Amino acid sequence: MKLAKDLLLEINSVAKSYGPVVALKNANLSVKPGEIHALLGANGAGKSTLVKILTGVITSDTGHISLHGKKVQFSSPDDARKNGVAPVFQDPALIPDVSLQRNLALTGTNEKRFLKELEAMGLTVNLNEIAANIELPTLRMIDLARALSHDPEILILDEITAALPIDLADKVIEIMNTQKKKGKSVIFISHRLAEIESICDWATVLRDGIDVDSFETNKQIEERIVSAMLGEKNKVANAAKHSKQRTQKSETLLEVINLSGGKNLTDVSFEIKKGEVLGVAALEGQGQDFLFEILAGQAKPDSGAIVVNGKTVSFKHPADAIKLGISYVPGDRKSALMPQRSIRENLALTRFRGFKNWGRIKGKEENRTVDNAVASLEIDTRAKSQVKRLSGGNQQKVTIGRWVTTGFDLLLCFDPTRGIDVGTKQQIYELIRKFADEGKSVLLFTSELREIQLTCDRAIVIYEGKVQANLEFEKCSEENLMNAAHGMLVSS
Repeated sequence: MKLAKDLLLEINSVAKSYGPVVALKNANLSVKPGEIHALLGANGAGKSTLVKILTGVITSDTGHISLHGKKVQFSSPDDARKNGVAPVFQDPALIPDVSLQRNLALTGTNEKRFLKELEAMGLTVNLNEIAANIELPTLRMIDLARALSHDPEILILDEITAALPIDLADKVIEIMNTQKKKGKSVIFISHRLAEIESICDWATVLRDGIDVDSFETNKQIEERIVSAMLGEKNKVANAAKHSKQRTQKSETLLEVINLSGGKNLTDVSFEIKKGEVLGVAALEGQGQDFLFEILAGQAKPDSGAIVVNGKTVSFKHPADAIKLGISYVPGDRKSALMPQRSIRENLALTRFRGFKNWGRIKGKEENRTVDNAVASLEIDTRAKSQVKRLSGGNQQKVTIGRWVTTGFDLLLCFDPTRGIDVGTKQQIYELIRKFADEGKSVLLFTSELREIQLTCDRAIVIYEGKVQANLEFEKCSEENLMNAAHGMLVSS
């Protein structure tokens, strides 16, 4: 139990509602100086809402916050930073159409301090670069460097490692430990339970807007965390429930031959069978993102060939890939959704592709199809009027569900469980295996290597733009995947 006199931060009985949607009912949190405190919960539990209240983005309906024993209420993130609370929000907090230099000026960030923090991470940037041109993992590190440059007493990290490859995630963990050694505190939100066990001192779990458990962390807390997060809904298995009896599938759906393009993709070749889930593992900047964009018709290769069902194809537009049954679930789910529109409109959108004869929409048929997708993916429809009001996990379900309504032969999934709670991850694992059982194929890139064994039949590892290893299921251990991702040979 924590004594009030030892606390840096206290959050007491905080509540927040948006009309009929209750984001927080009664949330409490206490943080000591020099503590790494995990804030956990399923998607929609209220974590991000609590962070926004703490950092002055929104105000609570009831409850109060105390810092150093004194009640505070921040009017803006800038106000919070001036009082020693610096956030790195779940999504990049940079204005995309202006330069990094301008973004820094807008938050009163000292350029020299910012560049010093970034240099300590082993990264460099051009301050004149437009934010929209920078890759997501680098944007997350820029957000972190900007927060650190304000020398915060409390650093809040909301799902930062979810968008990062292993090497950059390790840097974030080093920074957290450095803050702790300085006597400063970190509030860390993550769905990667291994990270919580290894680096956090204390954990608080939210469920349905209420703090339901708070405890010291150790090496055997995963079961307690999952139980607290999901309550009676706790049905998460240690691995996705799919058969490990791998049948030899003879028909090849997609073949990639010597594909090169962009900055990093140099010579990639592989094939994927019908009814197969093929995993892709790689550290940041190895060309995997450009590979998926090429296969989705969003980018053009410099050389190489793509063969679908035995025929060489080329894509001038994403519509060309979609016509051949290739659908794409991007890493940034917000880029794939119409945030202001309803769940129904987002799910029904892809049904209108390829219409030859336009006419009146068949409402009953559309409703039936959409309702089936909502039911099969267990999408929470309480905030159905606007997708942007859904939790991250439910937004991702909508992104996948739109292709369930129309059908596909190959689903390209780029880090589909990033920033999603363990319960929703399990649902997506099972959904991917269901696709494979139905004879559909899935190409899955994941930044969490353990997901390869949970979902995939085999995996390829990309290193320096080439396939470093092609591993059957039995060889897809985290150790082998990690070694290959760093360019080391894997024993056969």
